[in-house]
Amino acid sequence: MKKILVTGALGQIGSELVHALRKKYGDDNVIASDIRPLENHPISQDENFEIVDVMDYHRFLYVAKRHEVDTIIHLAALLSAVAEAFPKRAWEINMTGLVHALEIARELKLQFFTPSSIGAFGPTTPKINTPQVTIQRPSSMYGITKVSGELLCDYYFNTFGVDTRSMRFPGLISHVSLPGGGTTDYAVDIYYDALRKGSYECFLSEDTFMDMMYMDDAIDAIIQLNEAQAENLHHRNAYNVSSMSISPRVLAEAIQKEIPDFEISYQIDPIRQNIANSWPDQIDCQAAKDDWGFSPKYDLTAMTKEMLTQLSNKLLIKP
Repeated sequence: MKKILVTGALGQIGSELVHALRKKYGDDNVIASDIRPLENHPISQDENFEIVDVMDYHRFLYVAKRHEVDTIIHLAALLSAVAEAFPKRAWEINMTGLVHALEIARELKLQFFTPSSIGAFGPTTPKINTPQVTIQRPSSMYGITKVSGELLCDYYFNTFGVDTRSMRFPGLISHVSLPGGGTTDYAVDIYYDALRKGSYECFLSEDTFMDMMYMDDAIDAIIQLNEAQAENLHHRNAYNVSSMSISPRVLAEAIQKEIPDFEISYQIDPIRQNIANSWPDQIDCQAAKDDWGFSPKYDLTAMTKEMLTQLSNKLLIKP
């Protein structure tokens, strides 16, 4: 990667990824874009920010050509809970936007990355030690778009030679950006409420296990995969990645080690619970380790200490 265009750059992943990419490759070599600028968001105020609606192919192509990018990192999408509330809109944005991005990568001969998700799995997928290659029959619109996206990226690689790359992200936990409507959002919200209220009401049941990853590890993985030698990638669309498999109860117990009086209660959201029930409990990440050296640094204990420290500073609250 030498010059990179990031779509959906003001979202949860993009806000931190753009910073990391600019630190590594230089400010002028990372062009951030989103459908609109956000007030007080530093990325949208700088000279290397472009307004790009990924549904507008011509604007998208113009920006890629104007900046002479050699890589697209395509993050623009609706996440799981929002996609279930607006399924038609989710299909349009997640799929048409992806087709536009892939077409531009094909036309301009660019390297291409877009994230997939554990949402690409479904209720008939093996839930424990979920293989890299396995049955994928998701029951949510978000999952359907992610499976379709994986297949579409394979098609552009096999048919047109586009250097497409992807990974199936688990829930991502960050102290920098708020989550954007996903089923795993509780794993971020719980830290905020632990500090602000000393309690949290969770929308999933206490023993709903799902894979998670600290955002720093996710950012490192994106950069690492995009820098990997193409000939080493046997599952380019998309690699299983995860740092830990946890449930709300397990996460609450980790917080209680730092904040003993913290309490958790449960008010189940049927939509998000049904989505979570259809996803794996724990996925197998060996292919990512073998092919490009995936190795997350944060476990649950380290992540919890870091989240509470960073958020207490951010919120000016002593844990």
